[in-house]
Amino acid sequence: MPAIDLRTLRPGRALWPAARTGLTVAPIPIEEHARFAEANAVSITQTPAWAGVKRAWRPESIGWIDNGELVGTALVLHRPVPVPGLQRSLAYIPEGPTIPWERVLQAPALWLDPLLAHLRGQHAFAVRIGPTPPVRSWSTATAKRGMSDPAVRRFSELDADQAYPIGTALRPALETRGWTSLEDESGHFTAGQPRLGVRLEIRDRTPEQLLKGMNQQWRRNVKKSASMGVVVRPGDPSDLETFHKLYLETGERDEFTPRPLSYFKTMWDELGPRMRLWLSEYQGEALATAITVDVNHTCWYTYGGSTSRLREVQAPTALQWASIQAALQRGNWVYDFRGIADTLDENEKLAGLLRFKIGTGATVVETVGEYEYPLSPLWNKAFQLYQEIQRARS
Repeated sequence: MPAIDLRTLRPGRALWPAARTGLTVAPIPIEEHARFAEANAVSITQTPAWAGVKRAWRPESIGWIDNGELVGTALVLHRPVPVPGLQRSLAYIPEGPTIPWERVLQAPALWLDPLLAHLRGQHAFAVRIGPTPPVRSWSTATAKRGMSDPAVRRFSELDADQAYPIGTALRPALETRGWTSLEDESGHFTAGQPRLGVRLEIRDRTPEQLLKGMNQQWRRNVKKSASMGVVVRPGDPSDLETFHKLYLETGERDEFTPRPLSYFKTMWDELGPRMRLWLSEYQGEALATAITVDVNHTCWYTYGGSTSRLREVQAPTALQWASIQAALQRGNWVYDFRGIADTLDENEKLAGLLRFKIGTGATVVETVGEYEYPLSPLWNKAFQLYQEIQRARS
């Protein structure tokens, strides 16, 4: 095979001579991965830039090559077994891979078996994926109706406004081929990426139209924060410590394990202009803060924090409203509030987060969720046991 300059590739251009036929999976240059990701509106977690954030994992950019054409990509994060001298790892593809799932459904083995074969060759003992095709969605009105119905406790018990055939068919297709869902039956947040999220469509809408789409409480709180003199401003690296202080307070209040300050400094360094930090201040004191990340017309709200003090001035509401307007000005089409727990029970602590997010007039979207395939069941079981021990110690 003649030498090829892979740096010149583009999605749709030949990776090697057309004489090589069939669908294969192979490592690809980071530049090609980045271009394909940009063209296909993937999550930030499926861009090569994310590899720089997850420094405890070994990254790998791979591509699906169909008769010489790049038709899919994945950022694989390899989590090594913590035993010196061993090369075994868990291969994790968060919110991916980025492949045409409608074509995968027609021939799952054709697309997934080369992935498993490649990762087996990389000494992976298990593969975790997070396909993002939507399965169902619920409007704000439907979600609110579910929350007011004492007989309904989870979204799975609430009739959806829309079902999506590709996502619906993908779950049984994966399970038939030996993939296992990692869904937590409790409906609460798990260690992976959330299955349920909240998305606000902002494309071709004015701020006035967006405000009109919010519920009365949200509109009232937006006005109140303005009248109280809350100021929202963009932050810079010097504000990350303030962000982290509020984030830690939120972690203690909402009972989740926070990330260290160094993690967010790494995010800032690696994501560059994609990442934005916001602070909502009252009389010079930061009361709420958030980090957003832009990827191909979507603004992702990724991390946030707030204090329990001075709730009456509505600093979190002011912050989100300013961030939404800024995302609109940058030409984004969607403001993604990210994950929610699978609960419609008003007595659940996390129900307040759902109320806040859907108050903007956003839609709840369920994706396929995360699935795992064991390449070495023995090693996989040992790794799960190790994780359980680590969680018990923390």
